Amino acid sequence: MDGSAHVTLARTADVAATAALARACGRFGIDTEFMSEGRYRALLCLTQVAVEDPDAPDGIRTILIDGLDGHVDVAPLAQLLADPEIEVVLHAGRQDVAILRRAWETELTSIFDTQIAAGFAGESAQSGYGNLIASILGLRVGKTASFTRWDARPLTREQLSYAAEDVAHLLQLADELQRRLRSSGREEWAYEECRRLESATDERDPDTAWERLPRVGQLDPRSRAVARQLAAWRERTASAEDRPVGSVLQDAPLVEIAKRHPADMRSLAAIRGIHQSIIKRRGEPILEAIRAGLADAPIPREERRGRSEPGDSPLIALAEALLRARAIEAGLAYELLASRSELEQIVAAARQSQPEPEVRTLSGWRRELVGSDLEDLMTGRTALAVAGRRRLELRSSNGPLAGS
Repeated sequence: MDGSAHVTLARTADVAATAALARACGRFGIDTEFMSEGRYRALLCLTQVAVEDPDAPDGIRTILIDGLDGHVDVAPLAQLLADPEIEVVLHAGRQDVAILRRAWETELTSIFDTQIAAGFAGESAQSGYGNLIASILGLRVGKTASFTRWDARPLTREQLSYAAEDVAHLLQLADELQRRLRSSGREEWAYEECRRLESATDERDPDTAWERLPRVGQLDPRSRAVARQLAAWRERTASAEDRPVGSVLQDAPLVEIAKRHPADMRSLAAIRGIHQSIIKRRGEPILEAIRAGLADAPIPREERRGRSEPGDSPLIALAEALLRARAIEAGLAYELLASRSELEQIVAAARQSQPEPEVRTLSGWRRELVGSDLEDLMTGRTALAVAGRRRLELRSSNGPLAGS
């Protein structure tokens, strides 16, 4: 039976009872609905929780917690999120983790993310929840309310049903994925990858916001210092007013201001994208940020290590071919092994005879699977060849390598 048929909007007593069940079972599933539009930080609107309950008709108790109802005490569940003895099951949960850490003022440990786990169980590393439910469990879930105003009240029956379905089969999906991972010997690798989610955050450091600006690398050292002050001011202003940073001042005019550092309102108004409304409301704080940046020490351009060159492309493609072959052999999604940027850094470091870059491809379980192969390929100790049945094979001067 569909777990959404037994959903309740939680009261404090429901949260406490659900937390008690989760503690007894040693795990629970969780998902969130939020609104990011028009805000600096996403607003947590709804939290869905599923836990095994022998008294529920389908064996799963599902509750929905209204994030806009300040009278509901979520502390019992928040404490479980931080309890290393309780497994927290999510799907594609990076943003859920970041929002829950901030909104519920807790940490999350012992995470099992079904999207990440699916990548170790022969599925795509980007599989959606509905697709996984269909391919692994043979079930279908409705998605009729996927694009909706979760901050509007009251929530409709359709919204509540949709939200509940997002966790109704989450624990069953986790059971099957964990069974497959144990069978393939990949369970520890999946958990290692899930642990990376524990530090997910949506908090931003105003003092480093300038580093993400477009074309900031083209600015001279003095202008880079101005850009840092402007970006920090914009970040703090957006946070205080709870609005997107682009509505305070867009990227392009900010970078142009940093480049030209105008000294008065008239010069500021001459910059494209600086409208009179901005001059009137933001003009003086912008000029103050410019003056502060000019008073700071210039920020020199740093030579980026691992910068790729056009001539690296063939070797990057060769490394990617090796990793794709290893992913197929291991039954993993290739996206789990490396990104294009990581391969560029690895190849550039090898070309320049520099130490290995600190990238995920060369650490943890990835190093165990492909690290030594990549190192041998980069140093020329091995080569890729087409073997029987047109499969790629690593070969040394003495023939195929063991395990190829």
